[in-house]
Amino acid sequence: MDPIQTEIVVVGAGPGGYAAAFYAADLGKKVILVERDPRLGGVCMNRGCIPSKALLNASHAIHTAKESAKRGISFGEPKLDLDALRAWKNSILERLGGGIASLAKMRGVTVMHGRGHFEDSNTLRVEVEGQGNQFIRFEKGIVAIGSKPALPRAFDLGNPRVMTSTEALELPDIPENLLVIGGGYIGMELGTVYATLGSKVTVIEALDAILAGADPDLARPVALYAKKAFKEVRLKSKVLEMKTAGKQIKVVSEFNGEKLEELYDRVLVSVGRAPNGADLGLENTKVERDEKGFIKVDERMQTTDPNICAIGDIAGGILLAHKASKEARIAVENIAGDGGAVNRDYALPAVVFTDPEVAWVGLTEQEAKAKNIAVEIAKFPWGASGRALTYDRVDGLTKLVLEPGTHRILGVGLVGHGAGELIGEGAVLVEMQATAEDLAAIVHPHPTLSETILESAEVFFGHATHVFSKKKAAH
Repeated sequence: MDPIQTEIVVVGAGPGGYAAAFYAADLGKKVILVERDPRLGGVCMNRGCIPSKALLNASHAIHTAKESAKRGISFGEPKLDLDALRAWKNSILERLGGGIASLAKMRGVTVMHGRGHFEDSNTLRVEVEGQGNQFIRFEKGIVAIGSKPALPRAFDLGNPRVMTSTEALELPDIPENLLVIGGGYIGMELGTVYATLGSKVTVIEALDAILAGADPDLARPVALYAKKAFKEVRLKSKVLEMKTAGKQIKVVSEFNGEKLEELYDRVLVSVGRAPNGADLGLENTKVERDEKGFIKVDERMQTTDPNICAIGDIAGGILLAHKASKEARIAVENIAGDGGAVNRDYALPAVVFTDPEVAWVGLTEQEAKAKNIAVEIAKFPWGASGRALTYDRVDGLTKLVLEPGTHRILGVGLVGHGAGELIGEGAVLVEMQATAEDLAAIVHPHPTLSETILESAEVFFGHATHVFSKKKAAH
């Protein structure tokens, strides 16, 4: 069988891969998109961002119902139908996956389902189930195969009661006692889901704080929530050993200088992610990977093979879906355009969908201290926000990180109800190099949580309407 000819082949149909395929097609290129899963969308849509947010939203409904009693509205005890909850979650994934497939068809992108394997720098073999091997000859390739949850060998017991985020999102059951190993964003998000659905959740974190990458001011309200909602959060603790014990998992851990032996119904391991670079045939190309297995790329997303680019999680850096989508456009513009697009230091927002949500963009106060960068800080507490009060969510904070003298906004941080929906404004402010004066002059609607961003600038100048702060000295 003669190989299929194409200009561009994209391996992996996640938020980076399908964005690259669609953009290349929009620019007039002949594109084949290869995906091993039956449904397009990649890890983010099928086993990550979307299902976790669906379950978080569902669990928030339980929390909101319980909290409504103090507003004079009482509900009965929630009844949990796991089959219906799974079906609802999966219906969202089917709808989104179908939408991506339809968009591919409308754009003329050929979708091939199967495992891709590079035979050389211009040939991809695709193992299509039931059809054998098909070969694609391409001019340029884009690798967008993502990452997977890391499962250290010591925790891999071959027991389904030891889960990664992939299995936890399938909601196999609601365990009475759940251990979460790792207090990062995945552990805290899924811990929140299971705690709200009825599990007694214990978190073990090796570092001295949860959400270690976040600004401590922003992580603090999440820690306070977890202290109430979880059975226990153990910091500076580590798991020494795990083994199967009947229908439970026996866990030996160390905490406060003591060795603990406990039984859990399930264990969620959330200690990071690893690249999906195995069995791809990269050794048959000139592509090089680093010591962790991530593909090496330059600022144009070009690998060490002139015919192949890499984007998203497999290219390392911050493992975020929107970072992959941005890199997709950079790679395609360099393939289809003049080669001038570069992956500079974009304002890349991050969101942790805990309760409350945490979001930030640009420089954090913690990073500024670590890098010896002089900054000025302005904070607006949500306890002074009328809208936050109507939500019964005054546990929030809006924070600006400013350049002394120029008052340029270097970073924006938020913690609170819906923080993820607000951080886009922060990204615009940082990306456009706006100043605190610019922000203070922009009228924000009342009553909204977005006003807290405006008032944080007014706090900086000492004339915020809803909080008293000392007037800033003239510069």
